Amino acid sequence: MGIRKISHQKYAAILGCVFTVVWVLAAIKPLNFHDWLLENILSVAAVLILAFTAKRFPLSRISYTLIFIFLCLHELGSHYTYASVPYDQWCEALTGRTFNSIFGWERNHYDRLVHFSYGLLLAYPIRELFCRVSQTKGFWGYFLPLDVTMSTSMLYELIEWKAAEFFGGELGAAYLGTQGDIWDAHKDMGLASVGALIAMIMTAMINSKYQKDFAAEWWESLKVKSRKPLGEDELLRLRKEKNKSEEE
Repeated sequence: MGIRKISHQKYAAILGCVFTVVWVLAAIKPLNFHDWLLENILSVAAVLILAFTAKRFPLSRISYTLIFIFLCLHELGSHYTYASVPYDQWCEALTGRTFNSIFGWERNHYDRLVHFSYGLLLAYPIRELFCRVSQTKGFWGYFLPLDVTMSTSMLYELIEWKAAEFFGGELGAAYLGTQGDIWDAHKDMGLASVGALIAMIMTAMINSKYQKDFAAEWWESLKVKSRKPLGEDELLRLRKEKNKSEEE
């Protein structure tokens, strides 16, 4: 008798408990308390959604693990504020050199890491939702997660912009975290997109190795399923159906 696998719900519960510890530690004397509150609105909402859906719609252990890693990275950034995570000091204490000096960087790049990780770590859980809810297959099972990652990354940048504009001052600057880079939002979205692209390429490569009908499914997903145009033609058809049903 082999080792019994931990159920998806139990696995999610274990990660939830570990994340709670991480969250509590990050909540202890954060560098900027109000920024910490702002940063945690979406993360707390995400955890609650995952908790309420774990029983009826459990995700794979891989997806739960990827989400967990991303949330932990986010909590570290929220504790110190993204522009002040002391990775340089940690690296210097371990190696005698700062991380930035090795690569010739000047700004704090922790926010870049998390934006890249957003795409790299969350594109697969998004793909799992598409495949299981809408039964997305083939090309669209890889393109749509990339597309959603890119669009939600853009949406987050818009939220950051309006929040920074609304709060202003030190809190707005801490939340926005541009560090004087006028192209900060563009770079963040670009890194998230690259991360998601890497994740989907890796997923496609693994699936192509083990899925026998990988190529057939891919090409089938690109075939035209209906040659009838939509738009005004579809509207006319719907009106005819409605009138017919009313007459009956």
